[in-house]
Amino acid sequence: MFRRSRDTVLVPAGETLFREGDTGEVMIAIADGTIELRRGGTVLETIGPGGIIGEMALIDSLPRSATAIAATDARIVRVDKDHFTYLVQEHPTFALQVMAIMAERLRRANG
Repeated sequence: MFRRSRDTVLVPAGETLFREGDTGEVMIAIADGTIELRRGGTVLETIGPGGIIGEMALIDSLPRSATAIAATDARIVRVDKDHFTYLVQEHPTFALQVMAIMAERLRRANG
């Protein structure tokens, strides 16, 4: 959905996109490259093209639960709460995809 977006931003390897504890105002979709989610210096997950990060902060308005760092040069799309709400309302499959990602991450965290 975001791969062909005109709203992509280039992010160099090593750049921090957000930090654990930050207020979350955007979800990030990865168009190209890889992003690492880290907590306390430990890599929790590496997300590649087609993946999303930061979606929980748009849903529950709580601080970020991890730090996101570009593992490689990446092309990302920032999705604010208004755009996220629009996508959920207009594309129900998008909402299901987000829920599936959240469920998978929760199962991994509890496993």
